[in-house]
Amino acid sequence: MFKSIKTGVLAIILIGTAIIAKAQKTFEAGTITYGVEYLLTDEQKKAIDTSLLPSESKVEFNGSFAKVQIDMGMAMLKVISDAAVNNALILVDIPMMQKQYAAKMSKEDLDKQYGSLKFSAFKATGEKQDMAGYNAEKYTYKDNNGADYELWATTEIKLPKGANPRGFSELNATAVKFVNIQDGVKTLTTLKNVKEGKTGPFSLDVPKGYELKTLAELNAMRAGR
Repeated sequence: MFKSIKTGVLAIILIGTAIIAKAQKTFEAGTITYGVEYLLTDEQKKAIDTSLLPSESKVEFNGSFAKVQIDMGMAMLKVISDAAVNNALILVDIPMMQKQYAAKMSKEDLDKQYGSLKFSAFKATGEKQDMAGYNAEKYTYKDNNGADYELWATTEIKLPKGANPRGFSELNATAVKFVNIQDGVKTLTTLKNVKEGKTGPFSLDVPKGYELKTLAELNAMRAGR
């Protein structure tokens, strides 16, 4: 009987260890794939050709660095960011014109792009469901303008600083379904998968062959001015 009790206790310990191991799965480098749904206003729907908007986003990450690559049809847009210094580098490739442009983004530029929003008061609701193979829980939170939000997050994975969605540093979990607001465009972003693997190395240095522009100049080019 004593042996049986010991065996039972050992089994419980082993099961508990497996659960903890899953809960503490840490990624240092890899690729995250998100599904993207655009929550456009009526005015934005008139101004934006939704057929050109990607329905999926892939984020390569390594430590504090992350790289997002977006195929815009006529051009390839890459954004490399370093969360450790809150700076970023935009790279634009236009094959038909044989042009390559680069622009640097400061912390102030990034804050402006995200509307200077700060999120707080994250509160777990107890509502749970499976998302991308992870146990997720719904949270409520607020921004510094008093607006209310909801997101889904999991404690089963831990991403490095560069891979975590901006603004969720106070959330003690990894966001897997959340609203993102960038340049006034609101999207609903949902995790599809996370794959561990070698990525990078990444740098905020302008690569050879790219013409350096100011952010204002690059935005004017994108707007066709």
